[in-house]
Amino acid sequence: MNIGLICGGEITDEVLRKILEYAEQGNRIAKIKALVVPGDKSPTVQETENKLDAEVVSDYRQLYNPDYQIDLIIVLSPGKSIFDNILQTKPNNIRVIGYPTFELLWNIINIENKKLEKRNQEIQAILDGLEEFIVVINPDKTIADTNHSFLEKMGYSREEVIGHKCYEVFQKSNRQCEPGKRNLNCPHDEVFTKGSFTQKIFPRMNNRGELVYIEVSIYPIWEESGQISKVIEVSRDVTQLKKPDQEINKELERMVEERTRELKAQQQKIVHKNKMASLGKLSASVVHEINNPISGLLNLILLIKKIVEQEELDSSSIKSFQHYLELMESETRRISRITSNLLSFSRGTRLEFESVNVNNILEDLFLINNNFLKLNNIELNKQLDEDLPNITGDEGQLKQVFMNLLTNAVEAMEEQDPGILTVSTSRENHYIRITFQDTGLGVPEEYINQVFDPFFSTKSQGKGVGLGMSVAYGIIQQHSGYMYIKSEQGSETEIIVHLPLTQPQTKYE
Repeated sequence: MNIGLICGGEITDEVLRKILEYAEQGNRIAKIKALVVPGDKSPTVQETENKLDAEVVSDYRQLYNPDYQIDLIIVLSPGKSIFDNILQTKPNNIRVIGYPTFELLWNIINIENKKLEKRNQEIQAILDGLEEFIVVINPDKTIADTNHSFLEKMGYSREEVIGHKCYEVFQKSNRQCEPGKRNLNCPHDEVFTKGSFTQKIFPRMNNRGELVYIEVSIYPIWEESGQISKVIEVSRDVTQLKKPDQEINKELERMVEERTRELKAQQQKIVHKNKMASLGKLSASVVHEINNPISGLLNLILLIKKIVEQEELDSSSIKSFQHYLELMESETRRISRITSNLLSFSRGTRLEFESVNVNNILEDLFLINNNFLKLNNIELNKQLDEDLPNITGDEGQLKQVFMNLLTNAVEAMEEQDPGILTVSTSRENHYIRITFQDTGLGVPEEYINQVFDPFFSTKSQGKGVGLGMSVAYGIIQQHSGYMYIKSEQGSETEIIVHLPLTQPQTKYE
């Protein structure tokens, strides 16, 4: 609706000021198109002319100009003649409200406004009396209003808060709170986005630059259109409540650190005791294991020496010597294997990675142990993949693994005649698979999970220290591979090794 105002009465400036106030708040139900001012312009008239882009004319008949498209003329001048002249001369499409009628309506409005102002003052007094902080925030993050408690406790004046961005006041920043940065996810954004109440404890800066902790509850205010027009933030300073928590946390952290130190000290004592116990067990086992083959070697040497001294050597003696030498070779290998496993277990050998061919390593192993296999009546069944790719590994360490697996398999078939050892290789995706399968008596189910433990052995006394499989397992792990056993008592046993084609980058660093 386009309105023309005829000025001149006592209420003119009052009406214009109220119109300007509504316009500043964005309330424009009607538009003031023209003002009829018979004399000089008052400051209020000049402000209305400038801010509302209203035309100022001197004759009411100019309001009839179709360019203004006036729908309603309001007479603010109390003279009755002006109203009568307008009624006689106005076009039919323009309505008019006389001064007496408008004055009555204006007085009624003022009465209601005064009631509202009084009610607002009462509400403001209540809000200012609350210890909680009340802040009203617009969608553009400007602060629309606040209560006295917020201003007093946070050390601000109204001029420093009202009309300013919330992040300028709360965080002393000219940028909005960035999600994930210093844990400053904006709680107002959550309410504007989700349209629901939220509550959290939030760090803020007061006007003295001090960090305080605020417990914030934020409520959305809805318009009839379904949009959120504002949010009301109810908060309180909980810094003093957090300080005891922080002190308690520090004390708890100190107690935890102290207890951790005590536990580490106890753990070191336990580890030392276990090491000493393991050392005693290892020493006894090693002494026993090495003493047996050494005694055997000594007896064979003495026997050969006696034969040489008392008898003339003939073909029969030479044949006996060959048998004795084979036994001595076997016992010497046994000593070598025990000491090699012991050294590998006691120190972490640094691996030297290079491109190696597992088939070649196994072929070398078979050649070296050909006599060992024959002595134990073992038939070797090779199933090596001819197209097996090279892998990245330590050739020497892998030889030790396969030597341990071969020896273990041979010793498991002592009661077989003949025993069959099947060694196979194949590629499986990014790994190669190596399998050692023997026709021995298998491993009881209750021992399956202990096969790779240090000092564990299913062999009879004097047949093993229980380090070979543990050493092999550790080397395979160092190669980023894995190793497991498939066996049942009274059945065949399979040891399966998987090695990756390439090693992770960290292996070379």
